[in-house]
Amino acid sequence: MKLNCDLGESFGCWTMGLDAQVMPHIDQANIACGFHGGDPLVMQKTLELAKKHQVSVGAHPGYPDLVGFGRRSLNCSQEEIIAMVKYQVAAIDGVAKSLGVALEYVKPHGALYNDMMAKANVREAILVALSSYHKPLKLMLQATPYIDEHKAQAKIFNIDILSEAFADRCYDDDGKLLSRTQEGAVHNREKMLAQVKQLKEHGSVTTISGNTLNLAADSLCVHGDNIEGVQAIEAIRELIG
Repeated sequence: MKLNCDLGESFGCWTMGLDAQVMPHIDQANIACGFHGGDPLVMQKTLELAKKHQVSVGAHPGYPDLVGFGRRSLNCSQEEIIAMVKYQVAAIDGVAKSLGVALEYVKPHGALYNDMMAKANVREAILVALSSYHKPLKLMLQATPYIDEHKAQAKIFNIDILSEAFADRCYDDDGKLLSRTQEGAVHNREKMLAQVKQLKEHGSVTTISGNTLNLAADSLCVHGDNIEGVQAIEAIRELIG
């Protein structure tokens, strides 16, 4: 199982995440494209860092919402979503190519990711954007009990899916992440490592009510926006090998 992390989300003089400390321990870097976070210089430096550590690169597009960090859902049409995704993917792909780095996949950010998982029309718009791009790119989305349906929809557009699980988030019985408004939504270090071990050994997680939920995950999402998070990533790396 690979490790992926959202990076390159600093903007101007505002710093987000400990990218330099995280990069040596992950396999896949989801790099912001300037709409929810990131800027041209941050994008370039993050790509250079990924190249140095031989980390695969993915585009991390979001809604055009710097103030809300892309965490607010916008009522965009399919046409608008297709255009904004292609715009952001093309931006990071162009910079990556100039550095000799290959863009391999796309993982939407924040509210756009949540909308993609909840709404078939948003997911379709993103698939259309990728299918009409000039080179094949995989789409990373959440591993849920509906992953086969999502793969079938993606196959219509000749898009391969990368499925991901979350190391530090508690799952609800329906396979969705437990809302952050509920107690226990974010695991402490002990529970996080136990969940990672269960995913590695059994391909499952234990839900909030104690049920076992099978998840077929290609990658594990980790977060490194503070030193405790970086130390957790190091422990996860050691655990999964």
